[in-house]
Amino acid sequence: MLCFSGLGFTGSDPSLACGDVEGKFDVLFNRVRAIQKKSGNFDLLLCVGNFFGSTPDAEWEEYKTGIKKAPIQTYVLGANNQETVKYFQDADGCELAENITYLGRKGIFTGSSGLQIVYLSGTESLNEPVPGYSFSPKDVSSLRTMLCSTSQFKGVDILLTSPWPKYVGNFGNSSGEVDTKKCGSALVSSLATGLKPRYHFAALEKTYYERLPYRNHIVLQENAQHATRFIALANVGNPEKKKYLYAFSIVPMKLMDTAELVKQPPDVTENPYRKSGKEASIGKQIPAPEEETACQFFFDLNEKQGRKRSSPGRDSKSSPHPKQPRKPPQPPGPCWFCLASPEVEKHLVVNIGTHCYLALAKGGLCDDHVLILPIGHYQSVVELSAEVVEEVEKYKATLRRFFKSRGKRCVLFERNYKSHHLQLQVIPVPLSCCTTDDIKDAFITQAQEQQIELLEIPEHSDIKQIAQPGAAYFYVELDTGEKLFHRIKKNFPLQFGREVLASEAILNIPDKSDWRQCQISKEEEETLACRFRKDFEPFDFTLDD
Repeated sequence: MLCFSGLGFTGSDPSLACGDVEGKFDVLFNRVRAIQKKSGNFDLLLCVGNFFGSTPDAEWEEYKTGIKKAPIQTYVLGANNQETVKYFQDADGCELAENITYLGRKGIFTGSSGLQIVYLSGTESLNEPVPGYSFSPKDVSSLRTMLCSTSQFKGVDILLTSPWPKYVGNFGNSSGEVDTKKCGSALVSSLATGLKPRYHFAALEKTYYERLPYRNHIVLQENAQHATRFIALANVGNPEKKKYLYAFSIVPMKLMDTAELVKQPPDVTENPYRKSGKEASIGKQIPAPEEETACQFFFDLNEKQGRKRSSPGRDSKSSPHPKQPRKPPQPPGPCWFCLASPEVEKHLVVNIGTHCYLALAKGGLCDDHVLILPIGHYQSVVELSAEVVEEVEKYKATLRRFFKSRGKRCVLFERNYKSHHLQLQVIPVPLSCCTTDDIKDAFITQAQEQQIELLEIPEHSDIKQIAQPGAAYFYVELDTGEKLFHRIKKNFPLQFGREVLASEAILNIPDKSDWRQCQISKEEEETLACRFRKDFEPFDFTLDD
């Protein structure tokens, strides 16, 4: 049932892709254990199609409650029918059981080896309102626009969808009993055309089909680009013994030499979507996104504050040749925190600098819980450029002074794990609650209880000296400058930082350890943001620029 990709296992950790599990968890995971015993460990398992079935939940309960455990980090797509929507409560993705994670409705996930994996859950729907188990033209449009809008975009490593792309069989080898002119999703075809994945996995048709690789460029008219391999996988434990597991290992695109990346396989075919004449109409309707920079937000914010200041990149009468700022890094996919992104909840933004901005935390631990975020797309502190680091430090020092004036000390932490954009959490703790040593002890004690190795690092050390770009980690910085660091090797509790600060030993608000339980109305958020802007104004160093 296992098919090994012909690329070999060189240069990156091998991974597994799987078709419809349909609730046969024991069959799948026993098979994975057997494979790992024979072939060595795999980095992750990607499941497309129906993860849950119509069978009773007894087997799933054993995994959900921890009686049984998946032997490998497993990532799954969401529901494809109304019956299984109940299992996927959080549209943004969540942990379903230990080692089993729901990716979410749509987005991009970066594996530990650096692989960029784009995912789209559900089946196609052209109706409004869109069912909870479907994706719409708008979903596909936003994914394509966010990912393809930069001139540097070359493609993605992996695309995960449940439906096949319509017309995928054009110019290719036989797809068996599946008529690709009738079956599948035209929206997925459009997405695959735009994203140019090196691998595209799908399921739902209960058969195995490995299409010949197809090219993503027009010969003699465009520069050579990498080829795409489409693999449809069968359902787990099917009686016909069709392949439902596929092992592959590829070096992330961003680490590859261009000549090696665009090397064409000998059996490469024409692109099945380009010449069909029937590509999903959405692909032709997407306009080139307008160039949005962070500058637009200076006006929005200062209009509310009743004053204006100049922002980098705007024309200035005092300088006939204004210096053009370096364009901030762009996100590889939809991002809730890139300031130029339409996804940003702008009413939460409370201050904007040249390279960073401050925003109230959604579902904050307290009314003045804020985030320091880079304007451009950086995943972690380790990846920040020198000028961004300088402004982050400036914001940290300013916030310490601001909170000290209000009888509070601030604690900062970052979790570079299952996150796409750097979020430096800044939580003020009233001086009357506890001492800095109490906070430090609380982090160390709770880390020990959860078997997390939290190491103290020198006060003036740089996180970049300890963690490499792409490495997963958690660190907390106290108001004294002391830092505690944990290198994440496998699993890590996503709410750990909040749980410690919310505990009885510090803020004594244990019911607020999960931000999702602390959400308030947009009107209340706007009131808090307005109040913070006014209070912070005397400390606002950006007004001096």
